[in-house]
Amino acid sequence: MKATPPITIKTLSGLLALLLLSIGGPAFCADTSRIDRLLDHGAVLLERDGDIILSRNPTQPLIPASTWKIATALAALHTLGPDHRFVTRLFLDSDHTLYVQGNGDPFLVSEEIDRIMAELAKAGVTMVNDIVLDADRFRLNNDADGAGGSSNPYDAANGALAVNFNTVNILIDKKRRVVSAEAQTPTLPLMAELAAGLPPGEHRINIGSDRSLILRHAGELFRAMQIRHGIRGQGEIRVGSAPPGLAPTLEHRSGKELPQLIAAMLLYSNNFTANQLFLACGAKRFGYPATWEKGKRAMREYLADQLRLGAETVSVEEGSGLSRKNRITAGGMRTILEHFKPYSHLLPLEKGRRIKSGTLTGVYAYAGYLAGEKDLDSFVLILNQAANNRDRLLELLTAIHDR
Repeated sequence: MKATPPITIKTLSGLLALLLLSIGGPAFCADTSRIDRLLDHGAVLLERDGDIILSRNPTQPLIPASTWKIATALAALHTLGPDHRFVTRLFLDSDHTLYVQGNGDPFLVSEEIDRIMAELAKAGVTMVNDIVLDADRFRLNNDADGAGGSSNPYDAANGALAVNFNTVNILIDKKRRVVSAEAQTPTLPLMAELAAGLPPGEHRINIGSDRSLILRHAGELFRAMQIRHGIRGQGEIRVGSAPPGLAPTLEHRSGKELPQLIAAMLLYSNNFTANQLFLACGAKRFGYPATWEKGKRAMREYLADQLRLGAETVSVEEGSGLSRKNRITAGGMRTILEHFKPYSHLLPLEKGRRIKSGTLTGVYAYAGYLAGEKDLDSFVLILNQAANNRDRLLELLTAIHDR
């Protein structure tokens, strides 16, 4: 029986050389050196055919920005189900008062409200007097953590009954006349008020956090669609609750199933939609009214129980990635990506990659998939640093992967 030769430095050097040749040799070393120079404070992780071929700081919790939406999407698909459709309920009493009860549909847009009024007319509704907006299914004492309170659409406030993503798209002409900038949306009285002080041109602005304005916006849009469909009547637009025991006249199911909502959310990085899903998950798990705390608890439990991601790996504050209190490791994000593979087609496709970006001041991130020989290969890139080297790092990761 031959004795096993001792492992020497020379032997180890030879094995290392063979390993480097197998994954790219000197070019691999040069690229990883470039990665190390560009990576000041952050993490990268790259896999190929199920194996991690490059990893830097995989266990360091970092702010993920909007790549966090992948985690929210995965939690929603698990908690609500891929066939989930949001329901908006409408009640009509003997005085022809219409009660509109919201359940957090993030895509309650002009086209949906047009269909709702068409359905009411088809059901024989010929008169609507007062319109009462019922937003009791959400109980939110504050905006999402990280929201800046600006008029920008990404800061739009969440709620049980919010239309057109809580934003208006207006056009101001040179004579200061204000009209809707969307063919599908009638010009509403509120638009002129929101346009005050803005220069001529097209503007998309959010309604703000004032609950009365949010619901007034919804009420004016429902009234305009009522008129469009020839339903008679007039009266106040006010906030209230649907009377107990009154049977719904209509239960309108959203025209979009959950995967369609998620695809649009990921494509446009819509913070409003992400947090509507986050809140809906909490309500599904722990009952209405939806609250931020229920959303946090539902997502934490999903990540811990189903994905085995504990507090050392992930911290949950809200669902969009706006909050700097959200944290995840590159390894944790890879786990999320592994479970999201059946839904990878919902991610935007750019240059052959399925990819989600994330950006905050001092936060630059990418997460998604590269096409491998056998399967999709996950990659994670999270920078919490002043220098935005995100795109240069992604090109290096792609070169290493494809070598």
